[in-house]
Amino acid sequence: MPDLPSAFLPLLLLSKLVAPVTFRHHRYDDLVRTLYKVHNQCPEITRLYNIGRSVKGRYLYVLEFSDHPGIHEALEPEVKYVGNMHGNEVLGRELLLQLSEFLCEEFRNRNQRILRLIQDTRIHILPSMNPDGYEVAAAQGPNTSGYLVGRNNANGVDLNRNFPDLNTYFYYNEKYGGPNHHLPLPDNWKSQVEPETRAVIQWIRSLNFVLSANLHGGAVVANYPYDKSLEHRFRSPHHRTYNSPTPDDQLFQTLAKVYSYAHGWMHHGWNCGDYFPDGITNGASWYSLSKGMQDFNYLHTNCFEITLELSCNKFPPQEELQREWLGNREALIQFLEQVHQGIKGMVLDENSNNLTGAVISVTGINHDVTSGEYGDYFRLLLPGIYTVTAKAPGYDPKTVTVTVGPAGPTLVNFQLSRSTSQVYPVPKAPGRGQGSRPKQSRTSRKKDLTGKRHRGPA
Repeated sequence: MPDLPSAFLPLLLLSKLVAPVTFRHHRYDDLVRTLYKVHNQCPEITRLYNIGRSVKGRYLYVLEFSDHPGIHEALEPEVKYVGNMHGNEVLGRELLLQLSEFLCEEFRNRNQRILRLIQDTRIHILPSMNPDGYEVAAAQGPNTSGYLVGRNNANGVDLNRNFPDLNTYFYYNEKYGGPNHHLPLPDNWKSQVEPETRAVIQWIRSLNFVLSANLHGGAVVANYPYDKSLEHRFRSPHHRTYNSPTPDDQLFQTLAKVYSYAHGWMHHGWNCGDYFPDGITNGASWYSLSKGMQDFNYLHTNCFEITLELSCNKFPPQEELQREWLGNREALIQFLEQVHQGIKGMVLDENSNNLTGAVISVTGINHDVTSGEYGDYFRLLLPGIYTVTAKAPGYDPKTVTVTVGPAGPTLVNFQLSRSTSQVYPVPKAPGRGQGSRPKQSRTSRKKDLTGKRHRGPA
């Protein structure tokens, strides 16, 4: 066979072995059965867990894919998909169930692209953040006109307007000076949010997520932060001004374009009676949204999240699901693969002990990330040359110049020396919680500074 253009290789790898699937809507009990079925079919690479309950007591189930499920492996990034945040926007829920079946089946078929993805990535899939709202929307039956029925949770709250507002805090810090990352939550935040929101916040605080997408419906466009503008403005399709970029604006645009151009038709721009060049938009440029999950991820954690609006019809008929899956399948895989870009590495002290909570800064980009519980960090970056600094309280900072290429992440390790002038306690790192490797384990599997896995003392 003659060499194929590289652009066609991903499509070939996905089209050679396509698993047989049944395209239908899944009520809550069906959703749970499907997740358990996938886990039972691929127990060696999956873990099914829940992060909490909805208002009406339904579990919020997450299906994890990894070559070592339940364990954070050093230098292996964590990525997540969240669907059905609005209960009546159901395509994302069905796509994530299809994706789960697809990953399992293609792993069993030894699809090399999927094998590599699961080996090198820890993937978490939350098909429904709002199962109560979904049941209300699904109970309407077909051909109904209740466009917003089931959107909110059982308490009538829009979950994408329910996260702590950190944008105002960041805009103030940007103008007057202050932290540009991991902005703190108010002391009473748990009493201010819904059970589903609280569960998701605790989840993303417990794992050191690097990349995420939140799947919605009602439009066809890849939406990136910030969602909230300095001048909070309501939605207007006739008045768009690009006024709320993040410090990582070019990176976010690229992530959005990856999904849009891998999607069957999103990149065309004209969809649902609206036009978005390249099929992407800055959130606040479209309409300003306060207390959204997308901005919260970026401002409170190490996670870069975009929002995917995937269908004009919020609750598409069952006969359209196969077309939607074929239009989104390649995009869902390509987006997961984007977590493997930029730089990553270990931050250690002079005795080669892991430093947790070390701050990684990139000159010219006013947004830092921190090292996780086991000293590893991940910083998504576009190809280029960067000046990168690692610092931790009580240690002398270290700065290096790094070249980032397009093929994969560049390994950049830091070894910091204790400062002789003053000593400070090391802050708590992100990612400590369920799913993290126990610190005291002495036989845990880990990776050395070359990025290769080996067994040895933790």
